[in-house]
Amino acid sequence: MEYKIRKMILSDKKEVLFMMKNFYASDAVYTNGSDEIFENDFENCVNENPYLEGYIFYSGNEILGYTMVAKSFSTEFGKQCIWFEDLYLKSKYRGVGIIPSFIEFIKQTYPNWIYRLEVETENTHAVHVYTKKGFKQLPYIQMFET
Repeated sequence: MEYKIRKMILSDKKEVLFMMKNFYASDAVYTNGSDEIFENDFENCVNENPYLEGYIFYSGNEILGYTMVAKSFSTEFGKQCIWFEDLYLKSKYRGVGIIPSFIEFIKQTYPNWIYRLEVETENTHAVHVYTKKGFKQLPYIQMFET
């Protein structure tokens, strides 16, 4: 399948928010998010926030999915870090190689960074894809507080 990758733009808002609601309502994530969070995430993808970038996968005029990458520094690994966030494709575009090629795109865009992501263990297809791309499971749990 032929598709392209581009950064999110303001006119993507309606469709991205719709996809975010689908993503956060799925078993792929622990929390369900909120309209306020979705709006904030989108706005930070399209403004000059240096820590978050949003990308669109598209073919012609059709949006196939979206993703966000967050930038940070990992003291554990001693280098800059890319967190793959919200790796979402509409169902009919899953399994055609878009996510693996996006991972390669980011690795080429940000060489010599550490790359991290979270995945639900029940999502065995995603675990398989990420493992094939070189990701390894860390032996500890992640905790959070809001």
